[in-house]
Amino acid sequence: MKKLLVMMATLLLAGFLAAQDKDAVLGKWQNPSGEGRVEISKRDGKYFGKLYWLKEPNDESGKPKLDVKNPDESLRKRQIQGLEILKDFDAKDKGVYENGTIYDPKSGKTYSCKMTLKGEKLDIRGYVGVSLLGRTESWTRVK
Repeated sequence: MKKLLVMMATLLLAGFLAAQDKDAVLGKWQNPSGEGRVEISKRDGKYFGKLYWLKEPNDESGKPKLDVKNPDESLRKRQIQGLEILKDFDAKDKGVYENGTIYDPKSGKTYSCKMTLKGEKLDIRGYVGVSLLGRTESWTRVK
């Protein structure tokens, strides 16, 4: 009986630690150019990222930058700062998040995306079709 309890406790602890590992991506991240910062959060078991800070949040006239390149005309009046640009990621293997999308407000395009956590770096790979046809950026965790 004692062995069974120890084994059950070990399995529960392993499951808890695995869940924590998957959440290691949560937090604030800065893109390589330093122009923007994204906060990654979890909702309903999926991971999302909101553009919470911009180095230059306003346009030349001093007004907040808007999502003017969005292909959906009804969304062009929303502010870029505060946009959810990472959506619907599933945690896969340790440090790998797949099946999500990334929105680029500079171009108005949405790409398939894969994220790979490597310590304090987060590789963001946006692509069209297959991952080979894409581009990777390494984001840095904001302390």
